[in-house]
Amino acid sequence: MAGSMDAQWEDAMAEALALARTLLPDAAPQVSQPQVSGLTAAPGGADRLGENGELGAGCGLGQANGFGAGHGLGDVPVGAVVFGPDGLIIGRGINQRETLADPVAHAEIVALRAASSKLGRWRLDGCSLVVTLEPCAMCAGALIAARIDRLIFGAWDAKAGACGSVWDLPRDRASPHHPEVTGGVMAQACGALLTEFFASRR
Repeated sequence: MAGSMDAQWEDAMAEALALARTLLPDAAPQVSQPQVSGLTAAPGGADRLGENGELGAGCGLGQANGFGAGHGLGDVPVGAVVFGPDGLIIGRGINQRETLADPVAHAEIVALRAASSKLGRWRLDGCSLVVTLEPCAMCAGALIAARIDRLIFGAWDAKAGACGSVWDLPRDRASPHHPEVTGGVMAQACGALLTEFFASRR
């Protein structure tokens, strides 16, 4: 059953993974796309999430949507995407702590802020957050505070993961909100990207 659940979210994770790849030193330049509130204007609802977690045909996986290749100055390659209640992408983010000299500019925070700006409200109930790495305590707290309905992540983080590894904030009985959590989706591919990044810095 777990394998079936993972497969449902692979298209959505591929979108987040493609964003994360833009942070690699040798990332290929991204083609400029029309922008609508920071998101690509996709014809025919191409950026829509299907009921099984798949993206619509022609979604253009890998479109950086404002995040240029090599954008990060040593930022760890993590990508995040927020899908609205209607399945449309309403927020994207990559790690920008080094680039912006901002300690809270994790991919999840950037994507949540974009989604809130798009909807004009801080509550993101009905929305799903897809991210390539298990959220840390800060990001887990942020998605709980934002009332995200569903979290899907790729690689587990044995050092700082707060959604099942080191801590499990979404399932903590004291948490004010308990989103549905699915971890390990495309974990190998997401983990390999991180391994490649850190190997390039040795």
